[in-house]
Amino acid sequence: MPESNSLPRFPLGEIALRIGGRLVGDPGLLIEGVAPIHEAGPHDITFVANPKYAKALATTRAGAVLLEKETKGIGPAQLLVDDPYFAFSRVVSLIHPPRRPSPGVHPQSIVGPGVRLGKEVYVGPFVTLEAGAVVGDGAVIHHGVFVGEGSTIGEGSVIYPNVTVREGVMLGKRVIVHSGTVIGSDGFGFATHEGRHHKIEQVGRVVVEDDVEIGANVAIDRAALGVTRIGRGTKIDNLVQIAHNVSIGEDSLIVSQVGISGSTTLGHHVVLGGQVGLVGHLRIGNRVMVGAQSGIMRDLPDGSVVWGSPAIAHSEALKVQAVVPHLPEMRKQLRKLALELSALARHLKKKGIEGEEEV
Repeated sequence: MPESNSLPRFPLGEIALRIGGRLVGDPGLLIEGVAPIHEAGPHDITFVANPKYAKALATTRAGAVLLEKETKGIGPAQLLVDDPYFAFSRVVSLIHPPRRPSPGVHPQSIVGPGVRLGKEVYVGPFVTLEAGAVVGDGAVIHHGVFVGEGSTIGEGSVIYPNVTVREGVMLGKRVIVHSGTVIGSDGFGFATHEGRHHKIEQVGRVVVEDDVEIGANVAIDRAALGVTRIGRGTKIDNLVQIAHNVSIGEDSLIVSQVGISGSTTLGHHVVLGGQVGLVGHLRIGNRVMVGAQSGIMRDLPDGSVVWGSPAIAHSEALKVQAVVPHLPEMRKQLRKLALELSALARHLKKKGIEGEEEV
């Protein structure tokens, strides 16, 4: 069992049992920390999931390493698992368990009429819970959070400091929202009449399903009418903009600085690389992958892998990129060929060869 110090310490054999790995080495070795393979010490555990780091196994000082296959002739104990990266995430959680404050409502918080608080809830200082808000069992709401009228924070969710959850928003179970994020802000809706832009009131909702994680400084707009929806298990990086009436399917990955325009629908297991932009009213199929900095201006069918702006098939985009560095030289060659063709045409004209014979 872990000892009572600043961080738990686990015998390697116990770690193997907990994550279901096969141990090659000393089960009594105490593991005190986790570290990258080049920095790990004798009581640290590390991992190799990418083959390019395999050479580091010969020089690492780590006490133990998570591997997919046994490797002969290396110093660290080996914990063999099907997926070293996933196993490493479990070990990190074991040695660095999540910190949860003791339940209670801080006296400097504001709790409006009709607010319902579940069991073992923590509400920090300077939190505002407006009338009719609901906070599920075991939820943690850190200082400076605003939860609007009638909004719901689901069971086991964690809301970090200075998050704004506006009125009529529903967060499911085990949702994590990082600092500075705004959920339920008004969508960008205006009617232009006689040269002036008139606001269209945004009266819809936002629904964030179970096990979603939302990064820092994300903006998720409420629907103009109906629902903006983030599907179960989806993970959203920092600095992402999700416009009104967008629907994102389950288990998607949205990387930093993505912008998704209004009424666009994404299927499940979609991956959008950093700085991808999507115009509005698109339908993006299931398991679509979009490379970084791409511009999406058309619907994409299931399983598409695209890149570029405007985005094209990834394989074609690679060919295009391979040509780009050679364009200056190709331009010179084309100009040279154009001059040679002009000279040939003049020569043929002098010879009296004209019209079709010129060709």
